[in-house]
Amino acid sequence: MGQTILKAADIKKVFPGVVALDGVRLDIEEGEVHALLGENGAGKSTFLKILAGAQPSDGGSMLFNGQPLDPADTPLARQRLGIVTIYQEFNLLPAMTIAENMYLGREPLRRNGLIDWRRMYRDAQKVIDDLGLDLDPRMPVRVLSVAEQQMVEISKALTMNARLIIMDEPTAALSGKEVDKLHEIIHGLRAKGISIIYVTHRLIEVTAVCDRFTVFRDGRYVDTRPVAGSTVQDMVRLMVGRDVEFQRRRDRFAGDRVMLEVRGVSRAGSATDPHACVLSDLSVQVRAGEIVGFAGLVGAGRTELARVIFGADGCDSGVVLVDGQTATIRSPSDAIAAGIALVPEDRKQQGCFLPHSIRHNMSLPSLKRLSKWKFFVDEAGERALIADYTRKLGIRMANDEVAIGTLSGGNQQKVLLARCMALHPKVLIVDEPTRGIDIGAKAEVHQVLFEMAKAGVAVIVISSELPEVMAVSDRIITFREGRITGSLPAEDATEEELMSLMALGGPASSLAGSSLPGSGAAAHVHAAH
Repeated sequence: MGQTILKAADIKKVFPGVVALDGVRLDIEEGEVHALLGENGAGKSTFLKILAGAQPSDGGSMLFNGQPLDPADTPLARQRLGIVTIYQEFNLLPAMTIAENMYLGREPLRRNGLIDWRRMYRDAQKVIDDLGLDLDPRMPVRVLSVAEQQMVEISKALTMNARLIIMDEPTAALSGKEVDKLHEIIHGLRAKGISIIYVTHRLIEVTAVCDRFTVFRDGRYVDTRPVAGSTVQDMVRLMVGRDVEFQRRRDRFAGDRVMLEVRGVSRAGSATDPHACVLSDLSVQVRAGEIVGFAGLVGAGRTELARVIFGADGCDSGVVLVDGQTATIRSPSDAIAAGIALVPEDRKQQGCFLPHSIRHNMSLPSLKRLSKWKFFVDEAGERALIADYTRKLGIRMANDEVAIGTLSGGNQQKVLLARCMALHPKVLIVDEPTRGIDIGAKAEVHQVLFEMAKAGVAVIVISSELPEVMAVSDRIITFREGRITGSLPAEDATEEELMSLMALGGPASSLAGSSLPGSGAAAHVHAAH
């Protein structure tokens, strides 16, 4: 590391009714990987938008490479200076090739003004090769995995001669091996003198890849420390102002009443959607008051089964029973009518109506119950519902009329949970409930799930974080390649055993000389007594 490439001081930002930033500061050195940490609503996203030129600040100063940044700069102007942001939601055009995405708006031209395709593909290949990636720049982006799209975003940043790359939750949708590959690339970028601001809620990654970290809390600067000599618990304490530790739940609320039963759900591949996961004879039972965790690698069938249960996707065969009654579910509205609620994996694309108000997002599915004379909304009842769940979940907002898109990811997730809770469901499915949420908010979301289970709701939790699955569940069901490979009590589960079931199809101790479980899924799924 060498000279200071970014120096931000006394940055302020005020929105109507909310002080988002109150004098925060950040220093980044050349060739440094610097983690920016804080709970949802701490001000990280607002600060990064100001740095990227997406929003003006209301005070303070920023120096980049020794020169002051103009508050009136656009994102394009900041990119030309070498400040490039890779957002959690990728900005790629799926119908275009990798190279076209990398050079979009900056295509190399011939003397006659036409695009020099040969040069563009050659230059793109060189950047890809420098990163050690096995990608063809002529491939359309739509066929790439999430991890490969992440690599394309990094490649795109390098074509802009980036000197400072902002990575916002870069590993949120990546598997373990993909995370390792990303970290390997980050080390290579650092060796070239490129600085990186690394935003993540997975604090173990900070210790693996970052040099220093800075913490914001409630829009204020807290501290900057070297990663060496700091523990994850130190980071947590600075972020939330208290010690937070996830421990396996002790209280159990499951009874004998089977609230959700899925029998023999199967689905063949689709010619129109080659990425659709094949599901093979999946059978699951969840009792009232029970929390069942779904664990598996990306594409193993966890989310796909949840979407079938909720009516978002179809299946070729299978039966769903809710509270002992066969449910005909052809759409999400059928599922809601049957007593099933879903918090989807991608809250921005599948859950939130981003331009609309918090009030509309929270109360929309409950309007039938809140209506008067069938045609009018009981506004007093709607306000009471919103106030109740805002208090219960600790949702931070100026008021319920602001757009949900202005909230932090954690608060958006809480609004979606409130929407589902307001339906008083018999079955609640939450897919990646704490993805992109800080550690303090995770504890709050977990507590909401415990309260739902205590009230007799059957809860399914889908998570890629094995410690989370083990912490919140009564039972854990593992998936691999569209099949169920095991079911075991959470209190007896270990990460090693779960990973063996997820990646290999069976416990490591029993794989040698035995057939892999999963061919008869129903035999591996049983309700805990």
